[in-house]
Amino acid sequence: QVQLVESGGGLVQPGGSLRLSCTASGTIFRLYTMNWYRQAPGKQRELVATITSGGSTTYADSVKGRFTISRDNAKNTVYLQMNSLKPEDTAVYSCNANVGLYNYWGQGTQVTVSS
Repeated sequence: QVQLVESGGGLVQPGGSLRLSCTASGTIFRLYTMNWYRQAPGKQRELVATITSGGSTTYADSVKGRFTISRDNAKNTVYLQMNSLKPEDTAVYSCNANVGLYNYWGQGTQVTVSS
């Protein structure tokens, strides 16, 4: 059974930085496309960033230039480095692993950007 565990969320002031981590177990991690999603209260879930098994990355327009997704296949971990955080980045961030018909989710980690 695949398990994804996120960590690194918390409270940060506007302009600050956080790094989220998502560690996978029970799978051949390197084969999966890994995604970070977020959902703010009252809003739809939004795809924030994607990194493929080959290392290609894509970002939502709202985070381009501020967020960086990366992966360490040796550690079965995907990261989301978030810089220049804004109050509108406040949300529950969840990682997702996808390959073919297989799709797995972590439990989510809260990120709050507030002064």
